[in-house]
Amino acid sequence: MQISQEGLSLIKKFEGCELESYKCAAGVWTIGYGSTHDITEGMSISQERADMLLLEDVEKFEQAVNDLVKVNLQQNQFDALVSWTFNLGPTNLKNSTLLKVLNSSHIDWNDVPEQIKRWNKAGGKVLEGLIRRREAEALLFEGKEWHEV
Repeated sequence: MQISQEGLSLIKKFEGCELESYKCAAGVWTIGYGSTHDITEGMSISQERADMLLLEDVEKFEQAVNDLVKVNLQQNQFDALVSWTFNLGPTNLKNSTLLKVLNSSHIDWNDVPEQIKRWNKAGGKVLEGLIRRREAEALLFEGKEWHEV
């Protein structure tokens, strides 16, 4: 599967776009819509490059969700999980209770949104922005309206 425009919209909303490099809440050099690969202090890029980096970055996270999640997903569920993985990384997905719940032989789909929302910290601190993002991802996973979060 590949992320839809809806999933990209969620990522863009919560990542925001910075055309000059900055340190994110976790202390990592970041640019564009959360790109961190080979980013250093003092870098700047165009909006077009930020959009390209986002699409390049998303491919890794689509692949992680496709590889790790063993159940069939609807598009909205896939989009929510790619957004989550984009923000937290494939290793966190691989080691998460969220993945165990998803891949359970007796999956309770109602447990998934709560597992998504548990991941609301950066640098050991609960962040309001992450609470809102996880709520939006949980709503998207459920196929509900998330834009007002």
